[in-house]
Amino acid sequence: MIGEELLLPERMTVSGAGEALAGRLDVEDGRHREGHRAYYDTFDGLLHGAGLSLVHADGRLSLLERDTGALRATLSAPAPGKPLFAADLPPGALRDALLKLTDVRALLRLVRVHARERLIAVLDGEGKTVVRLALVQATARGSARAASTLRPRIRLTGVRGYDKARRRVQSTLVDELGFKPADEPLVDEAVRVTGGVPGGFPSKLDLPLRPDQRTDTAAAVVLHRLLEVIEANLSGAIDDLDSEFLHDLRVAVRRSRAVQRELKGAFPPQELARFRAEFRWLQQATGDARDLDVHVLEFDAMRARVPEAMRGDLDPLLGVLRARRVKARRRMVAALRSERNQRLLSAWRELLDGLESAPEGDRPDAARAITEMAGERIGKVYRRMVKMGRAIDEASPAEDYHELRKKGKELRYLLELFGAPLYPGEVVKPMIKTLKGLQDVLGRHQDREVQIELLHALSGEVGRADGGEAALMALGALIARLAEDERAAREEFAGRFAQFASKEQRRLVKETFAS
Repeated sequence: MIGEELLLPERMTVSGAGEALAGRLDVEDGRHREGHRAYYDTFDGLLHGAGLSLVHADGRLSLLERDTGALRATLSAPAPGKPLFAADLPPGALRDALLKLTDVRALLRLVRVHARERLIAVLDGEGKTVVRLALVQATARGSARAASTLRPRIRLTGVRGYDKARRRVQSTLVDELGFKPADEPLVDEAVRVTGGVPGGFPSKLDLPLRPDQRTDTAAAVVLHRLLEVIEANLSGAIDDLDSEFLHDLRVAVRRSRAVQRELKGAFPPQELARFRAEFRWLQQATGDARDLDVHVLEFDAMRARVPEAMRGDLDPLLGVLRARRVKARRRMVAALRSERNQRLLSAWRELLDGLESAPEGDRPDAARAITEMAGERIGKVYRRMVKMGRAIDEASPAEDYHELRKKGKELRYLLELFGAPLYPGEVVKPMIKTLKGLQDVLGRHQDREVQIELLHALSGEVGRADGGEAALMALGALIARLAEDERAAREEFAGRFAQFASKEQRRLVKETFAS
């Protein structure tokens, strides 16, 4: 049962429910009340996943527990008129709780509910209130103008010290009057009937693969799901609701490209070549905007690397980064809205829909079992990474680290998309963990390399801005600190790589992903 909410029996009206209650229980009718509530969550349902709801009602923004309605934190505030970021709230319990859960994700309005409630008290033999009931009639509005009517329900709220009475009342409602435990909270029903998805659009992939599936069938399952992620995040990336829309879109594109490369023998070669070129274009078209998103988001962390007295001098750099981000986003939005992108996603879906039934003459791996194919590719990419990593030493150029990082992404996508659903978790999970540790170091090394290159490239613009002379001094100090961190990442590399390429890890890979 969801909380203490019950649905009215079919064909029973709210007024009929009131009469039925009066016929079975000693009740006292109370006041009627009505009001509006707006519910908020991130696109991927972070609050929902944590068992919480963010509600605006009666001039207050409140964080509530979904199952009990208990108040976690509240704040007097007008209804948000645009995407709400926890960091923009005033300091306090609500800001702290939301920031911990949502980080950089925007809180978006899910639905607006208008509810009329008839309050009823259930009394004992002495006339004391032992249970409180509320008969609820509600309508919901999403992005569309038309309101949708929700199923009428009754809400039970117990009174402390009268648990036995609450259970007795609940039994009367269910067993004698035919009320049914609610299959979803009112807010989830409101989101669903207005066209939304209760719980949001999850960023984590749930892939129902079977070991005996054909490779082309399994590839189509994975790539269909990744296409859904791309399409679901498209409008949020265009509208710049928060930076994670573009991030999730790009990750789905990268994963799709990895599957195209690693399972190329399951696809018609000529068509695959065309789609690989188009997905490369899509990746490139969104790259600058994402890079500048990261630079702006992490600016405070970069600023903190220079002496405190110089931190304010870096403001011109932030202005230049923001200006460049605006231009990059303009180019990206044009690409995402283009007919080229629309044709790409539509044609890609069409290919995936007909992949299994396509002629197999030029698709040598199409009918192979996915476990055989995935195991072969995972083993091969792992061995290639071990060979590449062993060739790296302190004198190796930055490009060698970068190439190893790219190959690591390929392996991680194979493990996440195919390894996790098909192979033992006691092998795959530790392998992903050591790979993440290696990728963190490689990523830090690459990030510092890119940041240093960018800052050198921006020095002319920064120097011409107001306060440019002081900004250039601070920029030099920042570049020096980033170079130190890049060197530190190189020093950490050997230890991380040793874990990833250990004798035990190599043995497990050979035994699990035999090829």
